[in-house]
Amino acid sequence: MTWTWHFEDAEGNPVVGPESDGHGNQGDAESWLGEVWRELAEAGAVTATLKEDDRTEYQMSLASPES
Repeated sequence: MTWTWHFEDAEGNPVVGPESDGHGNQGDAESWLGEVWRELAEAGAVTATLKEDDRTEYQMSLASPES
């Protein structure tokens, strides 16, 4: 099974960010996102969706909380 991230901007359009070939487990996928989420946010991504093959595990916001 392969875990992959999919990213969208505020209008729901796909955002191209750092490439990931997929991950062998959920923990590796989440660790990878922790390393690159700022780069993705700068590229315009506001949501990240984690999928295991074709099944959606969850979706989360990449927006930084405003101070």
